[in-house]
Amino acid sequence: MTHHQPPPPRILHPDPRPALTSLDSELDGRSLAYGVAGEGPPLVFLHGWGSSHRTYRRSLERLARNGARVFAPSLPGFGGTAELPRGERHPAGHARWLGRFIDSVGVTEPVTLVGHSFGGGVAIQTAHDLPDHVARLVLVNSIGGGVGLRAAENGDPIRAGLPHEWRATTGGGDQTRQLDRLAERGLPVTLLWARGDQVIPRAGLESLRTALRRPPVFTVAGSHEWPVGDPHGFGHAMRTVLAWPPRVAA
Repeated sequence: MTHHQPPPPRILHPDPRPALTSLDSELDGRSLAYGVAGEGPPLVFLHGWGSSHRTYRRSLERLARNGARVFAPSLPGFGGTAELPRGERHPAGHARWLGRFIDSVGVTEPVTLVGHSFGGGVAIQTAHDLPDHVARLVLVNSIGGGVGLRAAENGDPIRAGLPHEWRATTGGGDQTRQLDRLAERGLPVTLLWARGDQVIPRAGLESLRTALRRPPVFTVAGSHEWPVGDPHGFGHAMRTVLAWPPRVAA
């Protein structure tokens, strides 16, 4: 009997101007807010600390134009989604929550998982803990390297700050052990980075690259918050990244 492999996903353009629909629901009996846009292979986008899926509306619509079915949950504690119970407010708890979210929206195939800033840390842990849920990982100016975040110049807490439980569990946000495991598995990972990031130092990018054994890196101009401020550029960069053959650099 001849077995035929399914063709790889193609970047389609089913709708030239897909709109993001924001939905209010429940997960685990707690409030859940998320956005959906587009048609095509599933892509889950995770926002940064202190924001929500609505903050990225125009950028998410750009992602959907690339031919993906975009699901963008507001992470626990933000944008109308209830905080996790005490004892679950750490990377593994967030990963379990995200796995339940993906199941709840009816996605049955592994997703492309895209995480910006704090969302990148959730994405890393989810890819590590729930490998059957993730086909490909894109980290956008992401936390998770073995280098701390920069303090804001004015001494205020940085916008990409981490919850206490997260810092306590990871020793300040270091997820290099999980990243090394992802590299061992051969999960396709791409780093997408704005060169003007004043929140995560360049050493943070290099730490991610080292732990992942030098995966592909796509760099752009801009600050840490560039996916929000430059939706056109973000959509273009993601279109380029997703068109690359999935691979992990040796």
